[in-house]
Amino acid sequence: MVSKYLPIGLIVLSSLFYHLSQKSTPANLNPIATLIVTYVSASAVSIVSFFIFVPDASLSQSLRTINWSSLLLGFAVVGLELGFLLSYRIGWNISIAGLLSNTLVALLLIPIGLLIYKETISLTAVSGVILCITGLILISK
Repeated sequence: MVSKYLPIGLIVLSSLFYHLSQKSTPANLNPIATLIVTYVSASAVSIVSFFIFVPDASLSQSLRTINWSSLLLGFAVVGLELGFLLSYRIGWNISIAGLLSNTLVALLLIPIGLLIYKETISLTAVSGVILCITGLILISK
């Protein structure tokens, strides 16, 4: 059984490498060229992972069940990659850009979770939201 923290650990480790690689991308490298290499390597890793983690499944059958969400995710990921790459190129600090953007996204996801997915929010979570907003104000100065 997978620990409930293992996926979060994967997210944190991957996000760390993500920001380090984005910040280390040479300024003279065409941003679209780097995205092409990024997605070719991501496609290769995804295909190999499919056959390792789901060896009995058919890739063509699995691809037939794809819906709009996978296409939207593709556009979103390109927007994320390009947005961070450009933000680092214009001088955003690695210690601030990720924190600012992730906090803003978290704040935007709260009403979406409440309204669309019928999630609930605790008093503790509301306190955390207030702290996040305070943090955004402090790092923006």
